[in-house]
Amino acid sequence: MRQGRDEQLAAIRQRDHDQLKTHLAEHPDWVFDSPLPEPLVPHVRDVEDDYYSRERSFPDPTSLVLVDEADRLRMASLEQIRGIFDEGKIGLILIGMPGIEKRLVRYPQFYSRIGFVHEFRPLSVQEIRRLLAQQWVPSGVKLPPQPWPEDAVATIIRITSGNFRLLNRLLTQMERILEINRMEVITKTVVETARETLVIGET
Repeated sequence: MRQGRDEQLAAIRQRDHDQLKTHLAEHPDWVFDSPLPEPLVPHVRDVEDDYYSRERSFPDPTSLVLVDEADRLRMASLEQIRGIFDEGKIGLILIGMPGIEKRLVRYPQFYSRIGFVHEFRPLSVQEIRRLLAQQWVPSGVKLPPQPWPEDAVATIIRITSGNFRLLNRLLTQMERILEINRMEVITKTVVETARETLVIGET
């Protein structure tokens, strides 16, 4: 819709520019205070008002908002989020480091709107094996199909220790190692090399 509005407005402005250019050519002694020719329709304001009314007639399609690193938000930002939740009638998920709920409890108006708190625990060994067996990889990453050698899988499990974000990064780096070395097989060495090239801090 906005693209159509912008194209129409550009055409109207060009039309008005051409009209003024023609007027000046036909009236070379025209001075600044003299009347201009009658403006053509539709006017720019007419188009803007029409599109604004049409935009307002469409309901907001947003049904869920996810806020990452919510533990870093200041109170003013939390109040804005609370306002969005109250006015928009949408679902809201706050994602943060452990202890975020203890901070939010200090703000009763905000905390009273929280339905439940869920703590994401590290993946178990079985869950990591299941992900790998199901050929799961990060979006856009391509790795050789399973099964991979057991020692390679065991190394992935040992390095990541159930940390999903680290698993994501490790698999992504493994793809790069394979591509750089023109390899087509996952090995323990590939996994360990990928680990060495990662900067692993707090995750």
